[in-house]
Amino acid sequence: MNMDMHHDHHDHGTMAPPTGTDSHGDAAVHSAGGMMMMMQMTFYFGYTNVELLFAGLVINTPGEMAGACIGCFLLAVLYEGLKIGREFLLRRNQVNVRYNSMPVPGADGTMLMETHKTVGQRMLSLSHLLQTVLHIIQVMVSYFLMLVFMTYNAYLCIAVAAGAGVGYFLFSWKKAVVVDITEHCH
Repeated sequence: MNMDMHHDHHDHGTMAPPTGTDSHGDAAVHSAGGMMMMMQMTFYFGYTNVELLFAGLVINTPGEMAGACIGCFLLAVLYEGLKIGREFLLRRNQVNVRYNSMPVPGADGTMLMETHKTVGQRMLSLSHLLQTVLHIIQVMVSYFLMLVFMTYNAYLCIAVAAGAGVGYFLFSWKKAVVVDITEHCH
């Protein structure tokens, strides 16, 4: 039997590591070997040991938090710009427009004509390829923003919300306002 693979199974009890907060109110899990980070499950204001998107990207100072907030703000503005930019490109590159009319009974028994406009693109076109690449970028940015929000760090959440608001203000003023009730996570 290989001694490296031998495990001692005499201690069957498991203990959860003690939890606490550091001097800035950030949650921490302490282990015998030092401090290990735990995902926060409630909103908090803190700037130490905030892991942001990647394992090596940890915020530990007020300056790092300010920089992260600016970056998240700009990412949210970019996301709103991508949404509007894709709509603009789609309208500009309309290739195939069809109008379909069908009779619909009116309230007083008369027949009304309802017309639907169908806009399509060719699948193998440069504009559709560009839309596809922009869609991939938009989805990635939206998931990054969602993950930033899931840190529950109030500073970062405020930065994302403010960036989305500023982005909407800057880019959406020319478009017709349509509320999409199915949009849950961008």
